[in-house]
Amino acid sequence: MKKIVELKNITKSFDGDPVLKGINLDIYDNEFLTLLGPSGCGKTTLLRLIGGFDTPDEGDVLFLGERINDLPPHQRSVNTVFQKYALFPHLNVYENVAFPLREKKVPKEEIQERVQEMLSLVALTGFEHRNVTRLSGGQQQRVAIARALIAHPRVLLLDEPLGALDLKLRKDMQVELKKIQKQTGITFIFVTHDQEEALSMSDTVVVMSEGRIHQIGTSVDIYNEPVNAFVADFIGESNILDGVMLADYKVRFSGAKFQCLDAGFGKNEPVDVVVRPEDVDIVPLEQGQLTGVVTSVTFLGVHYEIIVDVGGFKWMIQTTDFVDVDEEIGIQLEPDAIHIMKKSEYSDLYGDYSSFSNELEELSNETLGEEEE
Repeated sequence: MKKIVELKNITKSFDGDPVLKGINLDIYDNEFLTLLGPSGCGKTTLLRLIGGFDTPDEGDVLFLGERINDLPPHQRSVNTVFQKYALFPHLNVYENVAFPLREKKVPKEEIQERVQEMLSLVALTGFEHRNVTRLSGGQQQRVAIARALIAHPRVLLLDEPLGALDLKLRKDMQVELKKIQKQTGITFIFVTHDQEEALSMSDTVVVMSEGRIHQIGTSVDIYNEPVNAFVADFIGESNILDGVMLADYKVRFSGAKFQCLDAGFGKNEPVDVVVRPEDVDIVPLEQGQLTGVVTSVTFLGVHYEIIVDVGGFKWMIQTTDFVDVDEEIGIQLEPDAIHIMKKSEYSDLYGDYSSFSNELEELSNETLGEEEE
């Protein structure tokens, strides 16, 4: 595929505080790419650099191979949809969508044809004369998308556009956005702090933290093969334990030896071991490779989320089998359930569920949803 945007050694600071630190990223034609990370990681600043709203302190932004660092936003083949849709309240749906073409003095007949095409694309045919202030959040977002797409940009930037929607509408719009991207063939660059949103929509996920890119890959790669403890913890739930690689395909952790699928580590090298909660099998006590005591059980509809104390380390297990608090259970792990990572600066910061609760998790997600930079 053809590269459409290239970021080369990008750095950016505000008031002496570094926000982006040596960013290198290639974005391809017809790609749905998501910048994912906690609030303050630099993802919105990166989006603004691509859109031309900010300029890098160092490095280059290339568009189809040409440097565009100093090119103003209106001269770039890029449009942006913000979380606050910035619709014109005094204009109806038709005029909001038509606005970019009227600014370019496009003939009236062509405007009419293209507005109808865009409204059909976003499923708003028949809403032409509706006042935008009387639309639902999801409908307002569709108007903003239609307005952004009508000028046929090569790249569409989306800065947390689903953040103001309720959960069901948010999920519906995830499907719609992906469908629109495939129908138009336009490159979408999407910013979010929501891991599920990123995994479900994206061709490519870019995981960021503290102004740096940690990992670039498909949703499956990012989830199944995280490069460090930060990525493993940020993308879904993870039990992250200290381990030692005894040899290729053999690791020791939690006082037991396990077969795994990883190789290439040094003999007796300290490592981080990741086990996803859904990959842990509960077995009768005598069959367990490990044993533990259940400390909490939460029913989540499709499964139970249980916390198990294994030798003082609190594991999370997601299972459809009911177990009770204070019950002693066996734990079985298949080799493909165990992922080995190099030790990093994030080792020992994540992975134990001693203080975990759903209320704390929801509070954390609300904090992440606050405005960035």
